[in-house]
Amino acid sequence: MVRRRVFEPDDLRQRFPGDVAPRAALVALGMSHSAISRRCRANGPWRRLIPGVVMLTNGTPTRHQLDRAALVHAGAGAMITGVEAARIHGIRRLPSESRVHVLIPHERRVATRDFAVVERTIHLPEAIMINGLPVAPLARALIDAAHRMDKLSDVRAMITDAVQRQLCHPRELRHELEQGTTIGSALPRVVIEEMDRGVREAARAWASQVGEQSKLPEPQWNVEIRDGSGALLGVTDAYWPDIGLAWAVDAPDFRLDPTGYGRGARERTRLAAAGVVVVHTPPVQLRKNPAAVVADLRAGYVRAVNRPPPDVRTRLSRAAA
Repeated sequence: MVRRRVFEPDDLRQRFPGDVAPRAALVALGMSHSAISRRCRANGPWRRLIPGVVMLTNGTPTRHQLDRAALVHAGAGAMITGVEAARIHGIRRLPSESRVHVLIPHERRVATRDFAVVERTIHLPEAIMINGLPVAPLARALIDAAHRMDKLSDVRAMITDAVQRQLCHPRELRHELEQGTTIGSALPRVVIEEMDRGVREAARAWASQVGEQSKLPEPQWNVEIRDGSGALLGVTDAYWPDIGLAWAVDAPDFRLDPTGYGRGARERTRLAAAGVVVVHTPPVQLRKNPAAVVADLRAGYVRAVNRPPPDVRTRLSRAAA
């Protein structure tokens, strides 16, 4: 009685999401190995996806079913990472990849089989459930994918897609790079450094254009400002030393380093306390409303002219070199 009920298709679908079942689980329910093998023959109703993993239909498996099969093969504690995890997270610019890369705890031993690539790790992250599948956090998935890629253009496209759409933060990527193996880390490291450098250069170029539109005297660019004892008060993108006007263009609008925003705010507070007039501009305003930035700079210039210049020292910032 139980045996007939267990073998009903609807009953099996309820037991095994996605119609993907471990062979051992089917045997535990009372089905013989020979019966399972018969059902998985060429014209049978089932299909073997990986040794020990059965699909309870005979059609072409979907990506979701292949993902489930890889997880079933990998066993307890497994999660999807790499290109497939990035796809599940919504990344669009990905290389073609038919395999499913899964992570398992380091103490477990499961071999890679067919399309299921199994990796043991001592740094197993907490999985995120997406559409019923345990998936590595996006930053980890991207770095795991990049470690196995050999084209800089592919790594650049994948990571840029994630960062520009604000699905992932470069700071998270750096953390994963530092925590993981150095093998295969060169390409993602190049891409992250390119992003940092590109944002700084883009903001600097936009600021220079807006500065010209303001018709103010030419400032010093990328300046360290220190107090009378030599202690660093802050680093500004532009500084008018004759009147003590500083212009700070912050990068957090690009979401590259949110910790930088807090640091910038503290620097502006120290500069203001020392008598420096500070005009703060988010980079997005440089692009979307340069006229407003020009107005802010001119107003700041007027305020600075009408007060005594601060007692500070300046020098070219090393970061600008």
